[in-house]
Amino acid sequence: MYFTSLTHADDIGSHAYLLDLGGTRIILDCGIHPKKAGYTTLPDIRGLEPDSIDSILISHAHLDHIGGLPFLFRAHKEAMVVMSKPTFLVGKALLHNSVNVMKSQRLELGVEEYPLFSHREIDEFSRSWNRRTIGQRFRIDPSHAESPVTCEFHPAGHVLGAVGISISYRDHNIFYTGDIHFEDQTLSVGAKLPEEGIDTLIVETTRGAQERDPDYTREKEKLRLGETIAGAFDRGGSALIPVFALGKTQETLLMLHELMGEGVIPRDTPIHIGGLSTKMTMLTDKIGDEWPRRHSDMELLEDLPTLRPLERGKQIPGARPGHIYLYSSGMMSEHTVSHVFAKYILPSSKNAVLFVGYCDPDSPAGKIQASEDGDIIVLEGKKIQLKCKVERFDFSGHSPRNQILDYIRRVNPSKVLLVHGDTPARQWFAEELADDDFEVIIPPDGERLAL
Repeated sequence: MYFTSLTHADDIGSHAYLLDLGGTRIILDCGIHPKKAGYTTLPDIRGLEPDSIDSILISHAHLDHIGGLPFLFRAHKEAMVVMSKPTFLVGKALLHNSVNVMKSQRLELGVEEYPLFSHREIDEFSRSWNRRTIGQRFRIDPSHAESPVTCEFHPAGHVLGAVGISISYRDHNIFYTGDIHFEDQTLSVGAKLPEEGIDTLIVETTRGAQERDPDYTREKEKLRLGETIAGAFDRGGSALIPVFALGKTQETLLMLHELMGEGVIPRDTPIHIGGLSTKMTMLTDKIGDEWPRRHSDMELLEDLPTLRPLERGKQIPGARPGHIYLYSSGMMSEHTVSHVFAKYILPSSKNAVLFVGYCDPDSPAGKIQASEDGDIIVLEGKKIQLKCKVERFDFSGHSPRNQILDYIRRVNPSKVLLVHGDTPARQWFAEELADDDFEVIIPPDGERLAL
């Protein structure tokens, strides 16, 4: 039994891991790297012999976990692809959007190999992709294998549809966490992961380099968000909240709904959404009761009376006092609605731009966060002086490091493989676990490790 990390980057992106279990070869996730382009955005999958993979298991629909799936599947069409039902639904939409982005980048950046796959391939390939529910055990049993592998999904809490994956071969049990969040969020219910009988634990380390304030509570952070928005309204301004289309949009919408119900912000506050966020919110409503969720009785697009989706193809209007603009993308990447709209927000001290998710330091959002009042920000090639209030909030979809550390120790496996984190994050876990009674490994890229 062997494990190989195909993630050829030191930081978070293009995740893919290969398991060799007695002749059965399984890929866990296949993402793309958000900061790279062309073939370099993929994990190290192009060297795999065609039709050599028996199964591809997808933990959730964020592109750093699913974005390379069509490219991989093209070379391994007999592979059994399995994901949760919500991941299948929203994942297809995100992959189609990715094709559009790649086509634009081919023209604007000259990336000749783009798009890496087509709309037609997504529709054709996905017809054979399998969907499984929580607790539904399934087998991977290729004819050439020594014995079958059995798998089971567990709710991971990260976004709707996110799962951790149990994998059993003979008497050895492996658990891959994917991205996990143990606490309930506003929409997503916290992770419920197995703790008994795990021999090898493959665990995410995203927040390993960050210590969370010991006095933090999500409720206090939500109140701070509401009070910051109310402050902008009191100044006669408006608030821009850049959001990721999947997960962060829907979580934030429900937080705003709760804040209006609590009287922190006015009940009649108009909330605008736009870009891919609208499509993802529609699909979240479609998932309905097929996945454990809070506010399960609500359909966001129907039951939030002040919600105003931006019509596709319509010009983005200017900012109006007392309005909230919940626009994607979360990192304010060029050509996205949040990037274009920011020119109406940044130059006025009345307004606020509020960040509720991770921002890469090199992204436009990261540069705004690192700037001071009066600094020059470049948007759409134009220089804009930053005057608005800038605030950052911790509503991460990843568990803080101490919660994951406690989980590892409760599991007490024979081996722990630290993945999905930059070097400082993984190193923190390795140092904290150095005196425990199990083997802790930071998998070198491309190296075959015996389990």
